[in-house]
Amino acid sequence: MFESVLITIATAATPLLIAAIGELVVERSGVLNLGVEGMMIMGAVTGFGVAITTGSPWLGVFAAVLVGAAFSLLFGFLTLTLVTNQVATGLALTLLGLGISGMIGEAFIGMPGLKLGPIAIPVLSDLPYVGRFLFAQDPLFYISILLVAGVSYFLFYTRAGLTLRSVGDNHDSAHALGIRVVAVRYAAVAFGGACAGLAGAYLSLVYTPQWIENMTAGRGWIALALVVFASWRPWRVLAGAYLFGAVSIGQLHAQVIGVSIPSQFLSALPYLATIVVLVLISRNRRLTMVNTPSCLGRPFVPAR
Repeated sequence: MFESVLITIATAATPLLIAAIGELVVERSGVLNLGVEGMMIMGAVTGFGVAITTGSPWLGVFAAVLVGAAFSLLFGFLTLTLVTNQVATGLALTLLGLGISGMIGEAFIGMPGLKLGPIAIPVLSDLPYVGRFLFAQDPLFYISILLVAGVSYFLFYTRAGLTLRSVGDNHDSAHALGIRVVAVRYAAVAFGGACAGLAGAYLSLVYTPQWIENMTAGRGWIALALVVFASWRPWRVLAGAYLFGAVSIGQLHAQVIGVSIPSQFLSALPYLATIVVLVLISRNRRLTMVNTPSCLGRPFVPAR
């Protein structure tokens, strides 16, 4: 029972973790992309459509990553090249993704999907309590953990990571030192979009292997909140994703056992928890200001 609960929590947390870790890199570069929900839903419909068309879930995953990156580059062109408002453009990207995915996905409604199966490691997967949780998960679960470790190492132990953080903290000084601010931000935005697309593919190829309109159900917004919750630190994103995953699974179990609370309230618990956490974090202004990229959301126009 304990192991089954851990597995369901991991299943709920993984798409949040993948999307949030990508957005963390984007925001560390000084760009605020509110289009995570739109990129996730496009990744979900693309991954599902390509998988059932080709018969290969992995091709679906690859296509979802490409579409997520392409959508993010559209956002990058508008905000980094044309210098449009990042908040308004991100919201427009979400609406665009929801609209296009609904149109494309109409043909896939009700069709059985292909599931990306788990990878079981012999002997280790038979360990009590945590065997299946740690050693018999789907490949994207392991990729999500590797992404956290890789992003953490990249940001704090490599020269390129230092460059990206410097762009997010002071783009004018970085530009004066010869750093190509716009190019760095384009790369960060593309990475964030690819992660959002991958998170969407997880929903339609692992979490529920089928296409349902609006199946992201606000997870993109929770991923955005997770970045703030984690104070822009990768390992804190991991902890936050599993915390929100536990809340999501907890409300489902509460409904199953018949807790005498309106089901609508229980369904709203993950989003209510997001609001509560953000309010609590905002009370500690010092902690927020220390870790927030100083140029987050600020447009950069190189001196001519």
